[in-house]
Parts: sequence; structure tokens; C-alpha cells
Amino acid sequence: MSGLSDSFNRPINYLRISVTDRCNLRCVYCMPAEGVNLMAHSDILTYEEIYKVAQAAAELGISKVRLTGGEPLVRLGLTELVRMLASIKEIDDLSLTTNGIFLAKCAAELKAAGLHRVNISLDTLVPEQFRRISRGGNIEDVLRGMAAAKSAGLTPIKINMVVIAGTNDNEIIDFGRKTITDGWHVRFIECMPFGKTENESVFVPVTKMKRQLQALGKLEPCSVHKGNGPAQYFRFPGASGTVGFITPVSEHFCFGCNRLRLTADGKLRLCLLNEDEIDLRERLRNGMTAEELKNLIKEAVASKPLRHRLADGKVPRGRPFSQVGG
Repeated sequence: MSGLSDSFNRPINYLRISVTDRCNLRCVYCMPAEGVNLMAHSDILTYEEIYKVAQAAAELGISKVRLTGGEPLVRLGLTELVRMLASIKEIDDLSLTTNGIFLAKCAAELKAAGLHRVNISLDTLVPEQFRRISRGGNIEDVLRGMAAAKSAGLTPIKINMVVIAGTNDNEIIDFGRKTITDGWHVRFIECMPFGKTENESVFVPVTKMKRQLQALGKLEPCSVHKGNGPAQYFRFPGASGTVGFITPVSEHFCFGCNRLRLTADGKLRLCLLNEDEIDLRERLRNGMTAEELKNLIKEAVASKPLRHRLADGKVPRGRPFSQVGG
């Protein structure tokens, strides 16, 4: 049981840290084609500031940390941040979510610095479709990154596929088959309405995904020990890989939410789909002590909302998805 709980008695033991709002891709569900107004470098938390927040959170009960972006691997010196966070004894699960484009170049270094595993965003297996969804990426770079991560021992590697109606929903079976033939751990994610991206009329509920996957056999529930998070996991008979479903829209998992989010500009966000944020950066730069920081984190956790309000038509608009870290 975590030492940090919110007002609804949910243990809070997971911190997602966005290290940058920059990304080398422009995926259609995440960022407008023209990009976004980027934060000034002076507004981005330094690695030392991120470490202070992570250390304080860990002393309160945070044991799982995930690095996100934007694309975290575009930030220079990320390996050093990994090394700093890996030195915090209370953190027993340190992971990273990436689009995989630059992963082949740094997978071994990240592992040596103390990173445990990676999640890789991959929404299609078709090269031309990948270029369209990512607006210019090369799928071969991602596949090389996956191979390098496996070779380095950054496992289990989880593949995140955001399912988009009329775009890649015809590949659900292809991804499911990869869990049988190649041992992939695939997580199908419902496309969320967020900001001003192009994802508001392309929603595919998980029920439709499961119906398609029935063509491959019966999905049997299974457990995953590392980084289980909000996904429900299944396995096809005889498969070494797993099928996960993340259902923030059709079957929200707010009742079991265990996480906080730290944005690249130092805001503590209590819910991905709620715009309430608490500014840590200015307080850190004005000399806040470690004890004051811990008290602020505890106050923030106490105000964590019970659930998002998508069902009530309240869609977050203040930030693009790329600035929140997923």
C-alpha cells in the first residue's frame, strides 16, 4: 500500500514526467499539423528540478516513474536524467514512452543508466500509413528501435496502438496476430477527444476492437506484473504476447487511478482529462524547501478529482495532448 492516498482512498504511487513539449512527429491524434506554440527553454524544468520533485514524491510513496514528452528522446542528455532518477531508492519501476524513432541510438545507454523498460507508440504496420498518421515518420526507424530495446533488455516492450476509425482500425487483427507470431505486447487505446487535434469523430470503442479480434481465437484474461496501469490484459491460446485494452472513454478506469502528472513546464496535473494544475516551477525557483514541496504534493493529491467529465461533454482544451504527456 502506498503511503500517499487521495481523498477517495486511492493509493497514489505513479508519477508521469513530461520532459519536453517538443516532438519530431506530428501524429494526427496528438498534435496539429502546424505543430504547437512551443514553451520557452527557460520555462522547462531543469533535470535538477525534475529530480527534486521525483525525490520528494518518492519519499511520500511514489514508486513508479514514467518519462514522456512530447517525445522524450529529443531532449538532450536524457540519459543523465535517467541516471539521476534511478538513484532514488524508493523508485522500483522506471520506464519511458517513446515513438521509437531515436531509440536505436540510445537504447543501450538508457539501460545502462538504469531505465527498466519502454513503451513504443506504433499505430500501423504499413509504411505509407505510418507516414500519414505521423505526418512524415519512417516506420523502419521504429522497428530498429524496437529491436535495439529488446537487445538492450528494456523489456517487456509494450506497443501502444491508438485505434482511429477509417484510418487504422482495419489493422486491429494484424496487431493482434503479432502477439501470437512474434510475442508482442500490444495495447489498443481508445482515441480520446483532446484539444484541437483531428480525433473527435474517429472514436472506436473497445467492444468493436474485441469483436474483430475474435477471428484470432478466444481472448483469455491474464495478469501483467510490470506496469499494469489502467489496461485490461488478455492472451490468445498459445500466445507468448499479450493484448491490452485502454478504455478512457467507453469504460473509464478513474476508480483505480493511481497517478500524477508533471508537465514539462512544472505543473502538477492531477488528471489527464481535467485542466486543473498546480504550479511547482515558480515555487521551486523561489527557494521552496523539500518539506514544503512534499506538503504541496500532499495537498495536490488531496484535491485529485474522482473522475474525468467526458461523459458530461467536458473536453480539455487548454493544452494539446503533446504537452500533457499522455
